[in-house]
Amino acid sequence: MRIAPIQYDGATLERYGALFAACFPGTDKFTPDYLAWLYTANPDGLAVGMDAWDGERLAAHYVCVPARAWVEGSEVQVLLSLNTATHPDYQGKGLFTKLAAATFEAGAAAGFDGVYGVANANSTPGFVRKLGFQLVRPLEARVGLGTLSHGPKTAPAQLSFERSWSAASLAWRCANPHNPVHRRADGKRQQFYAAAFGLRLPAYAELDAGLGAQGGTQGAAQSSAAAAPLSPARLLIGLAPDANASWWNYASIPQRLRPSPLNLIYRSFVPRVTQLDPSRIQFSFLDFDAY
Repeated sequence: MRIAPIQYDGATLERYGALFAACFPGTDKFTPDYLAWLYTANPDGLAVGMDAWDGERLAAHYVCVPARAWVEGSEVQVLLSLNTATHPDYQGKGLFTKLAAATFEAGAAAGFDGVYGVANANSTPGFVRKLGFQLVRPLEARVGLGTLSHGPKTAPAQLSFERSWSAASLAWRCANPHNPVHRRADGKRQQFYAAAFGLRLPAYAELDAGLGAQGGTQGAAQSSAAAAPLSPARLLIGLAPDANASWWNYASIPQRLRPSPLNLIYRSFVPRVTQLDPSRIQFSFLDFDAY
């Protein structure tokens, strides 16, 4: 079995799509357009990952995508753990663990500070036990009406973790060809929403109005006229710092009604940070790939 870095050409992207189709029948997400957007169009950099080849046959695939984030007072480059697939003929051979270890070694060598991800209840133990991730905190899952309530905002440099979005990276995030993110201005806040249970109950997040206002293209500042209507009923998936979290108009979804509880996980590549502080995390659906 040969382990090699991922490739970005159209023919290989089609092979990745075929692998995902074999592993996840009925899933229509992994089209060539989607994979090209995710792997090559990200303004924060090309995807980082590894493939396992059995001769000319693609046996397994694992990918992270670059992102900017504030981690314990420093704005750094990190990886977001995303796509993984092992062909049914090769499952149970530990290929994912080997690919992930090789990917993280390559990421650390390339100057990334760490890797984060969102794992479900089934996959979290493997990330923690086999790959050295910290289980930072389960994500909040809430349904509510209207805008989010905010206490005094915590500066990014005072947080343990928060994504650092630029105009270009926000425009890229909104352009997801599988599930576009809509964006509109609302006073001092920007509202972001994407289909979750249809747009009748969209995944919802807010950012400061000035965030990402510079350094991008005109298309990055999408006007409300171009966005789909925003339902007053909204789904919140994420975290807020304990010091200013206020959820009075968003009720927690009972665990028994959640399809799969989601956990924020993190692994540092640098001695400066060993673990994240769960009480100082700012996180939303924009920061991972569920919607």
